[in-house]
Amino acid sequence: MRAKFDSQLKELNDSLIFMGAQCEDCITYATQALLTGAGEMADHAAQIERDSDIKEREIQALCMKLLLQQQPVAHDLRTISAALRMITDMERIADQGSDIAEISRHIDLTESRNSVHIAEMSDAVIRMVTNAVSSFVRRDRQLAEQVQKDDDTVDTLFRKVKDELVDMMCSGTVQDRHHAEEALEMLMIAKYLERIGDHTVNITEAVLSMFGDSTDQDTQV
Repeated sequence: MRAKFDSQLKELNDSLIFMGAQCEDCITYATQALLTGAGEMADHAAQIERDSDIKEREIQALCMKLLLQQQPVAHDLRTISAALRMITDMERIADQGSDIAEISRHIDLTESRNSVHIAEMSDAVIRMVTNAVSSFVRRDRQLAEQVQKDDDTVDTLFRKVKDELVDMMCSGTVQDRHHAEEALEMLMIAKYLERIGDHTVNITEAVLSMFGDSTDQDTQV
């Protein structure tokens, strides 16, 4: 019985790794769509978002199977509960990646100086997602805590984008409707990336919840 349960737990780990990779790819394609203007990149991001919805439902079903058909002990129950919390935020990360890709269809940021910060934010949140999922699979408390610290970098970059856009408006650089709309879209993109960082922090909170109290006993639930 335990061997079957362990096999299903491995399947859960593998599925979470796969969904995490979907999130990373969605952010990557969305960012490339922004920076290059390549419409096919936006299409890829949108498709990955739809695929991640399917994967979320598959993982939910697996977790329910583990809860209902097996007899998880306390630390196993915490693992399954953490996975259920994680996939909610992972699905939202993919949603926001797809939203960024959709914006890329309507604006041209290939010449924008703020695109540097957007690229840096994208790289930072991708690393955060990768490490957050790894912290779950490896049961690595320190890595999860490091991801939370890394969110400060994303927040700092968001403030840089916002401050530069405000400076542009105050200096009169933005003088026509087209550039004003582009500035607002840029701020929205930066906010989506900042929210992805927040969702990733939520993932690490779920990971940290697995460790529980050191006095917990492996009683069956």
